[in-house]
Amino acid sequence: MAGLRVGIDNYGLQPLGLSPLDLLRWALDNGAAGVQFSGLSPEENRYTDGSYLKDITQYAASHDLYLEWGGGQHIPLDMESWKPKDVVSANRKAVEEAFTLGARIVRSCSGGLMRWNAENPGTETLLQLTAESLRSQAQMFRDHGVVLAIETHFEFTTHELLRLFRMCDTGPGDYLGICLDTMNLLTMLEDPVRAAERILPWVVSTHIKDGALILTDLGLRAFPVPVGSGIVDFRQILERIESLPFPVNLSVEDHGGSFDLPVFDSRFLSEFPDLSLGEFVDLVRLSRVSEKAYRKADIQIIDRNGWPSVCEERIKHDIESLKAIAGCLFAE
Repeated sequence: MAGLRVGIDNYGLQPLGLSPLDLLRWALDNGAAGVQFSGLSPEENRYTDGSYLKDITQYAASHDLYLEWGGGQHIPLDMESWKPKDVVSANRKAVEEAFTLGARIVRSCSGGLMRWNAENPGTETLLQLTAESLRSQAQMFRDHGVVLAIETHFEFTTHELLRLFRMCDTGPGDYLGICLDTMNLLTMLEDPVRAAERILPWVVSTHIKDGALILTDLGLRAFPVPVGSGIVDFRQILERIESLPFPVNLSVEDHGGSFDLPVFDSRFLSEFPDLSLGEFVDLVRLSRVSEKAYRKADIQIIDRNGWPSVCEERIKHDIESLKAIAGCLFAE
């Protein structure tokens, strides 16, 4: 498992109310190799000054824990009002914090299920605006030696992200990269293995999360499940990540909730013009696997309101399960 270290993202443990330093202690106590702080609460941001960041750096270094940072954004619009948004200031703050920490990764997530609502701006418009904004910030990232890792979230598919990088006139190893969220790919109607292959040269960080798909009256429903119990083929994905010429950390992220994918609606399906028939068939096939496990109650949907009561044990399980999967794979 050379180069692959299993850690956590802070999002799944937010209900515990741990400070960044306490979260590092939790990681150390529970066998995690580091923490990706993909976002801090407003309260945490108030006291996370330069001195506190140095305390985080010192603690992580003394215990050989990796650090990755967050707070980055890439779409220069407010996702509710669709008015222009100053993402440059937010990114500058995140980059300077990461530089202080000695972290070279800043995860970026603008958030929002944009194409679920036909009244929202179109994907091509969002790509153009994002490219213009990111091109203007390129030197800031380069000057600090920081990569903005755009999460495979709900803004763009991997096909679209590759187009975005071309529009930004950049290549792998420059100022833009990918935080590969393995379960979010399902929500964007992408087979996780195929999507990982498409975007692989750009992957610099991860959100390792298992998932499931079940059929509903509307189409498909995607939801997170414990690592190792879902339909994400971690064996194939980890093999590909391991093949990269630089180390990539495996940061477990998990949470409650579910996402409805109205694939029986032709308007919705048309929002994914790069989706091939073959990949869609793969998703339907994977949903059959999930259906069997769901009927047997081997997997279940955890409501977001129910997540706080299970989050700690679930993250502990995910760490150990991912370590076992990776350990078996690379021991062969």
